[in-house]
Amino acid sequence: MIVAFSVTPLGVGEDVGEYVADAVRVVRESGLPNRTDAMFTSVEGEWDEVMDVVKRAVAAVEARAPRVSLVLKADIRPGVTDGLVSKVETVERHLAGE
Repeated sequence: MIVAFSVTPLGVGEDVGEYVADAVRVVRESGLPNRTDAMFTSVEGEWDEVMDVVKRAVAAVEARAPRVSLVLKADIRPGVTDGLVSKVETVERHLAGE
C-alpha cells in the first residue's frame, strides 16, 4: 500500500517547516520507501507498518504544536510492491510516447 499524507501544525504561526521536518524525519528513519514533495509525504509498505509511521509522524508534530491537522490518502493494492517508482515510470513512458 502507498499512503500519501500531510501533517500540518496549527497554532504555531505561518513558518511550519521545522515542524514538518520532524514528521518527515520519522518517515525517513522508518526505512520504508518514501518520498516527500511540496504537498505530501508518501510512504509504502504493509498496512500496519505504514499506519505506525503515520501515527509516529503525527505524534512528532503533536509534541510541539497545540493542534495538528492530518490529510491522508491511501492506495490499498495487495501484492504490489515498488509502487512509488513503478507508477511514476508508467506515466513517464506514456509521456514519452512509448
